[in-house]
Formats: sequence, C-alpha cells, structure tokens
Amino acid sequence: MMYYDNYFGGMHFLWWIIWLFLLIWIFAIPYNIPYQRYKKDSPLDILKKRFAKGEISKEEYQEAKKTLKSDT
Repeated sequence: MMYYDNYFGGMHFLWWIIWLFLLIWIFAIPYNIPYQRYKKDSPLDILKKRFAKGEISKEEYQEAKKTLKSDT
C-alpha cells in the first residue's frame, strides 16, 4: 500500500517549481526578444503617425523622412 502523507514534498515539489518557472518565462520575459508582443515603433513609423494625425506638414514630413533615410 502506498502512503501519500508527504504528497507535496520530494519530487512533486520540484514539478511545482518547474511549472512556476515556465509560467514566469512565458508571460514575463518575452517582452525584450524578437517577435515580442508590443513592437517598438521605428522613427519612420512615428513620423508617419505624426503626419497622419496632422501634427506636422507635408514639407516637414518629407524633410524628416529624407533625413531619416540618409542616416541609415
């Protein structure tokens, strides 16, 4: 007959640690790796959004775009 008095001790406790580590790794760590959930906008994307919102004129947009493309 098997006894389960120490069910949460021993090897079973190790599995809880492994599952906890995996959950932390899945939900907390991937924010700074490629294909992350929230993609950081490039300077050109920010410029396009500002132009679309009407914060800058067409001339300012074209000048800034030309500057950004010459830097890369």
